[in-house]
Amino acid sequence: MEYAKLGNSELKVSRICMGCMSFGDAGNGQHTWTLDEANSREIIKYGLDSGVNFFDTAIGYQSGTSEQYVGRALRDFAKRDEVVLATKFLPRTQEDIAAGITGQQHIERMLDKSLQNLGMDYVDLYIYHMWDYQTPVYDILEGLNNAVKAGKARYIGISNCFAWQLAKANALAEREGFAKFVSIQGHYNLIFREEEREMVPYCKEENIALTPYSPLAGGRLSKAPGESSKRLQEDSYAKFKYDATAEQDHVIIRRVAELAQKHGVSMTEVSLAWLLTKVTSPIVGATKLSHVDGAVKATELSLSDEEIIYLEEAYVPHKLVGVMAQNTVESSKEKHVWSTGKQNI
Repeated sequence: MEYAKLGNSELKVSRICMGCMSFGDAGNGQHTWTLDEANSREIIKYGLDSGVNFFDTAIGYQSGTSEQYVGRALRDFAKRDEVVLATKFLPRTQEDIAAGITGQQHIERMLDKSLQNLGMDYVDLYIYHMWDYQTPVYDILEGLNNAVKAGKARYIGISNCFAWQLAKANALAEREGFAKFVSIQGHYNLIFREEEREMVPYCKEENIALTPYSPLAGGRLSKAPGESSKRLQEDSYAKFKYDATAEQDHVIIRRVAELAQKHGVSMTEVSLAWLLTKVTSPIVGATKLSHVDGAVKATELSLSDEEIIYLEEAYVPHKLVGVMAQNTVESSKEKHVWSTGKQNI
């Protein structure tokens, strides 16, 4: 396993981050392919034994049971200071807003609940899961800075935002002396490369770590056209994101399969090896031990410049989907108030 510094932080992370959305009580969530605790623990331990030290979960995954499974496993199988644990919080609900709960109070409540779920005193990386257009960004940044000052979070990250939002938020944080975002968790893989327009070059300029989710496009980049799996059949959100562009994406997927055969490796290894030339640590979900093996082996595969071009040249622009498509709508409505009074920038 290779390791890298996470952006401007002092965290040393494995080049593969284990995504933990597939762990948790399926009865408490929308995903029927999630694993129970015994199987989750087996995969987490296998990942640790394979050199993975970076784990990503969220309070929203299976109603907090993902955090509970991950916390118990890491306490049993690893030393706390030898792993990097990230979790995420969701925006305020309409009920929170009606009750007058501020952004700062919301973050404190969410983080305390996550720490309770995890059975930990702190998280290494606390991530703003998706942009809250109904809460001033100053309130979010102050709440996150309070968490860092209290020792409950070592660093902060962000997910599902535009480059201009990240830039403006970090500029405000720098001006106010708040903790700045050290990482961005966006949607990025071989068949969805829209992050390359602005986010990737901006993060390179500012040394902000890219830790993308969906690196295998919900399994599409690990299966040859025509192959299937339970995840491909049942993940309705992934189908929503990718089915509309399946024809153009299959051109790239076939090239991944071709290079995998040429190198005598899996498609997973080729897809992730490409992404590892662009980012710090992709977030790779696993429901089988073989998924961990494929991800870890990807760090050992080097693609030539010609092979990288071959994989990239067939890409055509895609429309934004999922959370980022909604962000476009919300941003255009200008619902979000950046800050108030003297905090305007």
